[in-house]
Amino acid sequence: MSEGSGPMFDDENAEFTSRPKDPPNRRAFLVGATSILGLTAAHLFLSPRLNHAQDVPVDPAKVPGALASGYGARSQFEPTQRLTLPQRSRTPLQDLHGIITPSALHFERHHNGVPLIDPARHRLLVHGLVEHPLIFTMDELKRFPATSRMAFIECAGNAGKEWKGPKGKTVQEIQGLTSTSEWTGVRLSTVLQETHLKPEATWMLAEGSDAAAMTRSIPLDRVWDEALLCYAQNGEPIRPEQGYPLRLLLPGWEGNTCIKWLRRLKLVSAPLMTREETSKYTDLMPDGTARQFTFDMEAKSVITSPSGGQQVKEKGFIEIRGLAWSGRGRVTTVEVSVDGGKTWNEAELQKPILPKCHTRFRFAWEWDGQEAILQSRCTDETGYQQPTLKQLIKVRGTNSYYHNNAIQSWKVDEDGNVQNVQV
Repeated sequence: MSEGSGPMFDDENAEFTSRPKDPPNRRAFLVGATSILGLTAAHLFLSPRLNHAQDVPVDPAKVPGALASGYGARSQFEPTQRLTLPQRSRTPLQDLHGIITPSALHFERHHNGVPLIDPARHRLLVHGLVEHPLIFTMDELKRFPATSRMAFIECAGNAGKEWKGPKGKTVQEIQGLTSTSEWTGVRLSTVLQETHLKPEATWMLAEGSDAAAMTRSIPLDRVWDEALLCYAQNGEPIRPEQGYPLRLLLPGWEGNTCIKWLRRLKLVSAPLMTREETSKYTDLMPDGTARQFTFDMEAKSVITSPSGGQQVKEKGFIEIRGLAWSGRGRVTTVEVSVDGGKTWNEAELQKPILPKCHTRFRFAWEWDGQEAILQSRCTDETGYQQPTLKQLIKVRGTNSYYHNNAIQSWKVDEDGNVQNVQV
């Protein structure tokens, strides 16, 4: 920078420019400093104050607003948050709009905590039944052609406690282990082609960098066209609890197969029968046998409003709203019942209607003030229809914990209170 010039902010061009320095002016400096201090003080002390007589904030048109921040935050009047336990947190489905789950509210599930990983040191090893074993850095993976897609992820244990009776109170407690995001990364097939797979390579072991070393065996023929190695979610780097810096995405499959903190892919000729696919994530049947490798999340729907813990405050028009999804493709139909399944009426699907993605539905209802049982059921493009809990138990029994996609029922009493019931 040449002598006699200095940087200043040009409001018109919104960038730093260089101009000749003005002569020193102590009075101008003090006036300017006082103005800045005044604005800052107004922001810090006046903005939060309430007009206690009316219990409303000070007129925002008369108080300077907040200054720009490096990373945006929600309004203090929107306290929506996840319901957390040590190894999982649940998405507040009842409070969300549209189909995209904000990254900060996406459900999480981990088996031994969230690891802290420096992306500059992270590596992905691809080996086993390949001609050329390779190790990729994150920068190298990002050099491959990028692709993005919308997809839901659902934990296989979502609604798992409901097999033996109504346990949860709210839709968040019962069904909150599912979320939808836009995922960005490189196709798994693109990376695997670099290694030149051997003909006998029909399965793949995926392993994470967490302390649990989460591993799952994946059949290649089922994932070749859709699987992604993701480094971004909803337009920004994947968050640590979602697998930063690298996560495997298998659209429509149970969430535990979408290995987070991905560090290794081993190509093999058969499943390796790891802990997480033998002692865990299997469905115990009534005869003592177990269903194994039940990858797909079947068609499912849930009414999010009115739902458990909420209250219908007035008689008359109410828009019943909810979400539907299927791991086998698009949702084609959602039906709603207000009499516990005796009669069904088709709901309206809100666009976009995407494969293996949450879909919004809504249904116009006139509440007469009498007791009602609200239900929804969906059908996907394969023709599969969401079952009742009785239908599911008839086939699977009550020893299972995973893959409960039964119809959810909400009872509205005469006072408008909504609670979880099973009919």
